[in-house]
Amino acid sequence: MHRFYIPPEAWRLDHLSLDPGQAHHCLDVVRLKPGERVVVFNGRGAEATAEITAAGKQEVGLKHLHHSASARLPCEITLGQAVPKGRQMDLIVQKATELGAAAIAPLLSERTVVQFDAGEARAKREKWTAIAIEAAKQCGQNWLPEIHAPCRLKQFFDAGHAFDLLLIASLQSDATHLRGVLEDCEAVGKKRPAKVLILIGPEGDFTPAESALAKSNGCRPITLGPIILRTETAAIYCLSVLSYELLLEKRGVN
Repeated sequence: MHRFYIPPEAWRLDHLSLDPGQAHHCLDVVRLKPGERVVVFNGRGAEATAEITAAGKQEVGLKHLHHSASARLPCEITLGQAVPKGRQMDLIVQKATELGAAAIAPLLSERTVVQFDAGEARAKREKWTAIAIEAAKQCGQNWLPEIHAPCRLKQFFDAGHAFDLLLIASLQSDATHLRGVLEDCEAVGKKRPAKVLILIGPEGDFTPAESALAKSNGCRPITLGPIILRTETAAIYCLSVLSYELLLEKRGVN
């Protein structure tokens, strides 16, 4: 069945309906009709199977049939991503959603080619949120990542986000393997982290000052291996490895 998104503030099982954007996708793109069934989700774990009861250009009415709830993944991973040029950030948001990231923080580094004014930042955030919604619709993900407003690294740390483990992908000689970082945590009797931050720099990496700022805020530098990866590849690689180490093993997959 086709999946559609209903924002949390509009989620009412006794009165489910699709907004104009989702209605257009339902009626004009996949051409569904009254009597057909769909799956709807609210991006906060709730999902429902529903039947189309009314079809209009501005709204599609739905009748709730049954519903379920998906628990959050056992580790909430935030991707702090320096915004690359071109459309690569769109790809990163899409893949981060598919890989279960809890949040995506677009970062404007000193070496970031792209810079935004306030209006452009709002527009980009709205666009990336829409991309995350489409990715979640496609992959069956019922939890949407929170898309932060683009900001400088210092602004991100000043916001006071709390994490159990903070990491920064690094090309420097002091970088260690992620497995070693996790083993260090286990060696001192700490639990597996429930909230993790991974920072990915732009082409050319973060500046020395930005790397020092990250380390001063508790980030541990990790290596991604002997091959220098493009920033979008590094993001997907890190999220994949973190998902395996912190999500799958916790569920008994080795």
